[in-house]
Amino acid sequence: MKKIQVLGTGCPKCKALTELARQAAEKSGQPYEIEKITDVLRFADFGVMTTPALVVDGVLKVAGKLPSLEQVERMLA
Repeated sequence: MKKIQVLGTGCPKCKALTELARQAAEKSGQPYEIEKITDVLRFADFGVMTTPALVVDGVLKVAGKLPSLEQVERMLA
C-alpha cells in the first residue's frame, strides 16, 4: 500500500495537491492511504520549508510548488 502524505497548512494549493494525489492514486489502481499533515512542526521532520509538499512512502517528492497530474502520477509510480 502506498502511503501518500500531503504537507500544508490548508491553503488552496495544498488542497489542490491533495486532490491531485488522490486522482493519481486512483488512476494507478494501487491501494493507497492519504494523510494530510497540517502541523507546521512536523514539516521539519521531512526537511520541508515551503508548502505544499508531497511525500510518498517516506520520500519527499516535491515541495514549494504544485505539480501537474502527470508529474504526480510519475511520483507515485
